[in-house]
Parts: sequence; C-alpha cells; structure tokens
Amino acid sequence: MSAASATPVQALQHIKVLDLSRVLAGPWAAQTLGDLGAEVIKVERPGTGDDTRAWGPPHVTGPDGEPTGESAYYMCTNRNKQSVTVDFTQPQGQALVRALAQQCDVVIENFKTGGLARYGLDYASLSAVNPRLVYCSVTGFGQDGPYAQRAGYDFLIQGMGGLMSITGQPDGAPGGGPMKVGVALTDVLTGLYASTAILAALQAREHTGRGQHIDLALLDVGVACLANQGMNYLYGHATPQRMGNAHPNTVPYQDFPTLDGHMILAIGNDGQFARFCAAVQQPDWGADARFQRNAGRLQHRAELVERIRALTVTRSTRDWIALLEQHAVPCGPINTVADVFADPQVQARGMQFSMPHPVAGEVPLVASPIRLSDTPVRYRHAPPQLGQHTDAVLARLLDLSPEQLQTYRDNGVLG
Repeated sequence: MSAASATPVQALQHIKVLDLSRVLAGPWAAQTLGDLGAEVIKVERPGTGDDTRAWGPPHVTGPDGEPTGESAYYMCTNRNKQSVTVDFTQPQGQALVRALAQQCDVVIENFKTGGLARYGLDYASLSAVNPRLVYCSVTGFGQDGPYAQRAGYDFLIQGMGGLMSITGQPDGAPGGGPMKVGVALTDVLTGLYASTAILAALQAREHTGRGQHIDLALLDVGVACLANQGMNYLYGHATPQRMGNAHPNTVPYQDFPTLDGHMILAIGNDGQFARFCAAVQQPDWGADARFQRNAGRLQHRAELVERIRALTVTRSTRDWIALLEQHAVPCGPINTVADVFADPQVQARGMQFSMPHPVAGEVPLVASPIRLSDTPVRYRHAPPQLGQHTDAVLARLLDLSPEQLQTYRDNGVLG
C-alpha cells in the first residue's frame, strides 16, 4: 500500500481489456482480470446485450421487490466491467471498436472461428493497428481442425470431451447413465485457462514488445481436464467407466450413507486409513493384509465398501464427522447450496458480499477466491446495466464530444 494513499495497488491496474465475449467462458476470464485490477470494457449489442441478461428467472430485484431485468446468471460473471453498447455490424461501429482496441492491451472474443474477420475485428486486423495487443479467441473447437466451424457449447463439450462418460452412476445401477456436471464446468475452466494464458502473453510482451494470438478451445480444455482419468486410459489401456461417487485410484474415497443422510470419506493414503480404522474401532480392518495398502483396497473395493456402509448407517452425519475429525480423517457433509452460504468457514472467508447497484440498491455476489497479500482483489463495479458506461468510456478514451455521441446514437451505432 502506498504511503500516499489508503487504496491498495492492484496487480493489473495498468491493463485495459476489451471484452467482446458473451455468455460464460470469455466473460469469466474478463471478470478475473477485472478483479485483479484491469479496466474491462464490455462491448455489447444495443438493445439486447449479452445473451445471459435474458437467462432468467431468477432476476435481480429492486427495492420494490420487482424484477429489474438483470438475470442472476449475468450477474455471476460480469462485475468489475463497464458496459458500452456499439453495433459493430455497421462500419462506424467497427471503427469505434478498432479505436478502442488501439487503446487496449487485451481483446477477448468468443465468436465462431473467423466470425470477426468480416468486421475487420479479427486478430490480423487489430494487431496491424496495435502490435502489442494480446488477442484471446475462445471457441468450441479451436481455429483449425475438422470441427473448427462448429458452434460449441459446454453441454456438448462435456459429452464430446469424455467428462459425461465418467460422471454419474454405472450402467445398470439405479439412475445409471451419462450425467453432466451441475455447472458449465468446461466454460469456467476455459475462462480460467484464458486468464492464465493472457497473463502469460502480457508477461512475454514485456520481453518481446509484441502481443500475440491465443487460441483456446473448449474441447481442448475438456480433454486436458480429464486429468488422472485421461492418464489412467493412456497408461492402463482400459476405458474409464462411470463409478458414481467412487474414485478410480483410491479407496475409500466416496459417499457413505448415515443414520440421517450421507457423508463423504476422502481417505487419500494408508496412514489416514489406519486412523480411520482406529477411530471407528475396527482394528481388524487395519490389520487385514487386503486393506492395509491402497492397491489392496482397490482390488477388494466391493467388500471393504460394503463393510463401511454397514457401519456408517449406525450414526448421524454430524456424529461421524465430529468423531473422524478428532482423528484427522478427511470427511465432510454433502451440502446444499443454501448450506454452503451458511457454512461458517465460507462466511469467515467472505465468499458472499454485496455491492451497490444503480437500480437494485444492493446486490449479493460471490467473491473471487484469489487472495493476494500485496495487490488484493477489489470490487469496483457491480455488473453493469446495458450501455451504462457508453458515453463516459467513449468520451474518455476516444475524446468524443456529446454532439458526436448523439450523432452516433441517431445513426443507430450506439445503444
């Protein structure tokens, strides 16, 4: 913190980001950069804006309790941004976006491959006027390959990338069949990879003086994030299957029934298993050569899991967790989303906060998980209303007068 100011310095406060993306992956990356201090200018279509503005209910409600038109989905990924409405299907709008790109360090877009070239807003066009520009393209399948022209959505990628083949109950079990994750996980992961790649490109620019093009594909991210399951296939030569909540590489590591619900045991090594056996007063399990090592527990998974299930149903979830935590055995409840926000640890970490909003008064938001000691995350702007900052941004960055702004608006270029 500067001696001359009580406001902490932020890591990216010298960076300007032009966010041309919509929905989740691109906006998630832009929001992450904004949380770290970057000035993020979100360019939206006049009249409609980001698709997710309409993805409700639920919506933000105003002081009168009535919906404001801002969806909860839109609010999750657009804080710390300024909304500018420009119709860049028109030549004048294209010129305005190009002029903004000349003032920016980063462009993020998630149009179909080649989709912005027709407007002169692709990497080749914008890097010609700003060679230091870091330009991040997020698509379903990447800039090349046989699927490059296809539209890509998270649900498709969870299926095509293999995630649904390893998520859900096994075939033949109650509720068996492929299952997607309950959030658009490949979108979120792509957003995180995008922000990491952008930071790497900005750092490289310090040495080369040049920006570069980042080609991020949801399918690539989905494959990369198969993690141990992908490597299990490459090394074990067996196709991983759905296992419900069980783990393919360690046992016991799954949910177990209790007297009043379920709990999770997440035993990751032999020492934890020995402590578990002592805690639940089952020394025979710990002494059994079949169960002492993880390889044996994997081989005899069915028998061991059945024994544990028969035991865990005798006490409540709360009682088991209290006991096992005393013995440093990793365990926990299966919380609802309501339980999560009521959890004392989540509250202590400040994962829910509120910000002033021009229509709603105060809006609740979920905090960034990033904790930096010297350059902390700051929340400067609530997710903006459509076109809220058009005049202010264009006047400041492009030196447009009120008369010029009105002329653009009269011509339908600005919202």
